[in-house]
Amino acid sequence: MAASVFDSQHLNKLFHTGDLAPLFTDSAEMRALLLVEGALAKVQGELGVIPEVSGMFLHRASMEVQIDPSGLADATGKNGVSIPAFVAALRKTLEAPEHAQYLHWGATSQDILDTALMLRLKRAFGHLQTTLKEHLTTLAELSKLHAETPMVARTWGQHATPTSFGAAVAAWGQPLLSLYNEFEARKGTAFWVSLSGAAGTGAALGPKAGETRAALAKALALHDPEHSWHSDRTPITWLASWATRLANALSKMAADLADLSMTEIAEIRLGGAGGSSTMPQKQNPVGAGTILALATHVTALNSVLQSAASHKNQRDGAAWISEWLTLPQLVLGTGAALVHAAKLSANLKVDAQQMQSTLESGYGLIFAEALSFALAEQMPRPEAQDRAKELCSEAAKSGTSLAELARQAYPDIAFGDTFKTSSQVGAAPEEARAFAAAVGAL
Repeated sequence: MAASVFDSQHLNKLFHTGDLAPLFTDSAEMRALLLVEGALAKVQGELGVIPEVSGMFLHRASMEVQIDPSGLADATGKNGVSIPAFVAALRKTLEAPEHAQYLHWGATSQDILDTALMLRLKRAFGHLQTTLKEHLTTLAELSKLHAETPMVARTWGQHATPTSFGAAVAAWGQPLLSLYNEFEARKGTAFWVSLSGAAGTGAALGPKAGETRAALAKALALHDPEHSWHSDRTPITWLASWATRLANALSKMAADLADLSMTEIAEIRLGGAGGSSTMPQKQNPVGAGTILALATHVTALNSVLQSAASHKNQRDGAAWISEWLTLPQLVLGTGAALVHAAKLSANLKVDAQQMQSTLESGYGLIFAEALSFALAEQMPRPEAQDRAKELCSEAAKSGTSLAELARQAYPDIAFGDTFKTSSQVGAAPEEARAFAAAVGAL
């Protein structure tokens, strides 16, 4: 097995991440580092911090040259960070020492690496948001279509009361909608530029340190936090937390679909379900199972990352390295879960007839709560609950429906719609339609 399932030649389709994977490659990192160094030189030249001609040269060159990441390995192994070797390689490649001397002026390794990471994370999370919206749109269509499709609601794995499949879909979608709106509200300030020098004071950047940082943020379309965040990992921990909550929200749908597609229930059919190597009759819920595994994995990674957020002193190498080990896998894991979820929602088949059959099974015990409230109109509520429980026990033993037993026991009570499914789904249809409308308003 490969060290990373996302890089495995035979597993990468199972853990497909859409357009995310290319953003977490060495070549993508080198390109981002070049963009940051070039933009820094340009704004420093415009502000007179370095000669303007050097700033323009370095900015233009950063968009044309390439750096071989493998050539940085030996020095990075010694230094613990790639930027010293990267800057040396870039200066050598430029073959213009009169300009190259101003490269990386006043910045530190963490400034460049963190800013380059934010450039890639901005694209990655933008992709997640776009895919999430597409998934929400599919769920909204399902929810609206099946707003009144009755099904059994289950609590603790047991039949509870009637609901609608549309409401079940809305329950999958509401947390996702909240996450979408949360990200939409915060994305303008979620991705921070870093430029504060060796110990966060900006001393080597000169008197225009703050102005330079603001200009760099504007040039790269990042947020200026107006302070050093070398030891303040707020943007990293928030993004990781958001991605983890997304993965876990997706796992809710996956868990339900795995249950609903079981042979014993069969209320849902999953398009593209997987086959067994020895049992040809099986259609395994591979997508759902993969989402559940990814959510567990992402949650564990987030625990490591959040624990590493306490950076000692002004900069902390060990805590920083922990981010390198966990954050890419966390984002890719969430992306893969979202790809599977979008595919599942787009291809699932609803067996409304089977849902109705399930509702009609069990001697009508699903109406037990409704019966207790109907009886409570004629007697104290505790007594009504006890009597309903007795009738349920009798129905299970005799095989007679709960409705028939209730009418026999209480011929003077007009039960009306007590045993009518459409009257016992409560606000389920309205919740389904409200979710669909909220997604439509995005």
